[in-house]
This record gives sequence, structure tokens and C-alpha cells, in this order.
Amino acid sequence: MISVQNHQQLLSGNKYWIIACLIGFFASCSPKVVPPVNKPVKEVKKETKEEKPAKRFTEAGISLLVPFKLNQLNLNTANKAQLERADMAIDFYQGVKLGIDSAASFGLNFKLNVFDSKDENSQLAVLFKKEALKNSNLIIGPVFPDGVKYMTNYAIENNLTIVSPLAASKPSDFDNPNLISVVNNIDQHAIKIADYIAQHYQSNNAIVVLINPRKATDEQFAAPLRARFKQNHPAFIVQEFTSTYAFETRMIKGKKYALVICSSETGFVIPSIDKIFKLKNLKTGGYDISLFGHPNWMKQNYNVDQLQDLNTIISTSYRIDYKSQAVINFIKKYRSEFNFEPSEYSFKGFDIGFYFGKLLAKHGEKYLDYLTKDKYKGLHNSFDFGFDPKYGYFNKDLMLLQYKNLTLNLVD
Repeated sequence: MISVQNHQQLLSGNKYWIIACLIGFFASCSPKVVPPVNKPVKEVKKETKEEKPAKRFTEAGISLLVPFKLNQLNLNTANKAQLERADMAIDFYQGVKLGIDSAASFGLNFKLNVFDSKDENSQLAVLFKKEALKNSNLIIGPVFPDGVKYMTNYAIENNLTIVSPLAASKPSDFDNPNLISVVNNIDQHAIKIADYIAQHYQSNNAIVVLINPRKATDEQFAAPLRARFKQNHPAFIVQEFTSTYAFETRMIKGKKYALVICSSETGFVIPSIDKIFKLKNLKTGGYDISLFGHPNWMKQNYNVDQLQDLNTIISTSYRIDYKSQAVINFIKKYRSEFNFEPSEYSFKGFDIGFYFGKLLAKHGEKYLDYLTKDKYKGLHNSFDFGFDPKYGYFNKDLMLLQYKNLTLNLVD
């Protein structure tokens, strides 16, 4: 059985009323486990010890920590941010549940304990006393970095494996060898872009340009880019400017430019793209410029014609191919189950629930021994885990997307 615990009083109306029913009353069954046949024990000599059969792994306990906080919402007064955060929690939970349901087809029973973390460390401290949490084979969540960090000592003391499902934080921020980080951090994105440029450009006729306004968030992307070229691709010339206007004064005809905008602030990015587009398409002979963007551009809207003309490439840890039959089937199943359209977080939840559920079904309690071996191509993203003995497991899989035919396409 898949069971749900720590019920919260939810608000009535639309999605919240349905989720109240789901959390309060919903329970679904995974395949029944056939009890082992008790065979008669043969008589043995006194000096021979009877070997006890290995304990059969028939049920996996998974705990999900999600900040529903629905008991704190007033639909009449809640702002957009509060509603979006509630929607995220609901959609992620529903996706995880569908994923675990699907993994149950591999022959393992699952007990899913769902707890409202309320996005508060004080609530996590209360949940630490729950035996169901302490006895979990796997804990998914909390979803925000502060909660993940707060759980570090508890996880280490109780030898519990924690999946950080949504935080794009560096594993080194947590110092938890029992942590599994699903989302790629900003350093990984920078390294992916730097290595791609080094592989596709010649250092003798190309210049790498970083447009870095030098705000803290910009520097988070620029610093690992700068460091990667210095350490791994030192033959390349790397120039850095605070704006495209400063860059224009230093341009050289005949050079190929791999230009990286390190910002995701739309007020800065839009005029920067416009300026680069004009520099490439000067009537008197433009410059050879290709553009590389910040990973947050995936969720932002810019002039697609300009991005395509600039051969723009961005890195991302997720992509949903809505033409894929697997995605089409998932959407149909999600609609049938919940009467809603799946969001990005529904897909994220499904991939996490299905991958780890399947891993437990295949390998039992020793599933961590196979985490770095069992790769996964999901509906939303893919998993290929590496391991650091100090910081735990981290997802290495990262995609590059390029604008072609007015849409984003995978870079081979």
C-alpha cells in the first residue's frame, strides 16, 4: 500500500479541494507480495548450524517532505507567489506519487509517507521525532536549500539518504555524504558551456567574451567560467566586460567571438542581445559572433529571431519533448488521475519517484551501490550520478539547447 501521513486541513475550492481528498483519503495499492512458501526443514547434525534465510525486501518506505502550507492560505487574500508555491508542492507530490505507482509494477510494495514541511525548520524538528521518517529507506525533500541544510545532522546521525529534488545548490553547501542532488548547480552549467566552446572553437582565431555586470548572481556564473578556461583551456583569450557597449570598443574584425552573457536580469539581457544582434548584422560588414546564455533563460522570453540569428546556446538540466509518446502517455494518465494538466513540477516529481522507486525495486536496501551505475533518461530530465565521499551524490547529466526553426533543439 502507498499510505499518506501528517494530514493537513486544506482549503476548499478547485485544486486545493481535490488535494484535500488526495491527502486525507487517497491510498492506492502497489502489486501484492506473494508470501514465501514455508518449506519443511531437513534434520541436520547437531554440529551443523542451520542457516537462516536472508530477510526478503518486500516493502520500501519512502518519505516525502513538501511545503504544502495550504492551511495557511486564504484564497481571497493570497498573492500570486503564495499560490504558485502551493501549486508547486501539489504538482510535485502528484508527480512523485504517479512515479512510485509506476515503479510498483516491478514487484515491490511501497509505503509513501507524505509530510507537510511547511517550509519551516521548526516543523522539520517536529517531524524528526516521527518513526516513519527515521525508518525510511529514502527521504525526498525538503525542496528548498535551508531545509536540506537543516536536515544534514539528522540524516548523518540516522544514516538516512536524502534526495534534494529541486534546489540548484552546490553539494558543498551541505557537507552531507548521504545527500543526492538531482538538479545541476551553476558551476556545472558554466563548465558545460566552457568545454563546449573549447571543443568547437580554435584558440588561435577565437576570443571568448564574458559580459558580466558583476552583480552577485552574475558572478556566480562568470567565476566558474573564468576558472574553467584558466585551468583547463588556458590557450584561449578570455575578455570580460560589464556591458556590450564596452565590448564594442575592443572588437577586432576577422576574429570569431564566443560571447557569454552571464546575467539573467531581463532589463539587462534584452538590450544586450539587441546590441549584439546589430553588431553581427552591420551593413558595413558585421562581426562573427555566437551567443551563449545563462541557464535561467530557459524560463524567460527573448526575441527568438535574434537568438536564432546569433546561434544562441544555453545549458539546461531539463527539457520536455511534448511530441514524445512517453510524455503524451504521462499527460493522459495525469489528467485521468487528477483532472489537471501536469506542470513542470509534475514531470520533475514523476521522474524522481519512478527512478528511485525502480532502483529500490531492482536492488532493495543496497540500492545506493547502484546509483552511479543505473542511468536514467526521463520525461523531464535524465540522471547520471557521480559520487563525492564528502558531499554525496550529484547528477552529472546536463543538456545544451540551441535555437533553430524558432524553437530550442538539443545540441548533439
